[in-house]
Amino acid sequence: MKNLLMILFIQLLAISTMNSQSMAKRFHTLEVSREMPFSAETVWKAVAEDYGNIANAHPKIIASGYTAGALKGEKGAQRFCYFNEKQTQSVTEQIVDWDPKNMTFVNRILEAKRFPVNPDNTRATYRVEALDDNRSLVSMTMEFRTKPAFMGPLAKGQFRNLLEDYFIAVEHHIRTGEQVNGENFKAIKKKHFSE
Repeated sequence: MKNLLMILFIQLLAISTMNSQSMAKRFHTLEVSREMPFSAETVWKAVAEDYGNIANAHPKIIASGYTAGALKGEKGAQRFCYFNEKQTQSVTEQIVDWDPKNMTFVNRILEAKRFPVNPDNTRATYRVEALDDNRSLVSMTMEFRTKPAFMGPLAKGQFRNLLEDYFIAVEHHIRTGEQVNGENFKAIKKKHFSE
């Protein structure tokens, strides 16, 4: 009996190890960061405390807002993000970890419509670090799986570009208060790279 239990234990251990290794292979991770000429508190307010209003500083999101009774960025807050006028391409997200003292939070996708991510396996960790009184570094580390899985490498490049553009837009929005959108972002990005 002991031998049978030992054999079953070893088989279960081998199967779980194989599953863990295959799942790790299908996860994609990317990190994007940007130094900003603003205090860490100012950047934190824009990306974290104003969580539901991401459309104000994102060139691809045409509308966003809080859902499920949330009124501000904090643990449990949810937001919707629409990527087209018909609202057929969207994500619903939630803050699942919130640490304002260290200026970090974890955002999880709850639902994705016509967006190639697997919501059960996609999350992003935002961080804002003070470099000095008037400069900070904002970063996002995104861990994701795509649906279908073979789209992972293609999606990784697109997500990287999307996040880099988002950080440029955040900087512009903080500097000017202007809402960034698909129509004005080309000029904003061109101006940014000509400075």
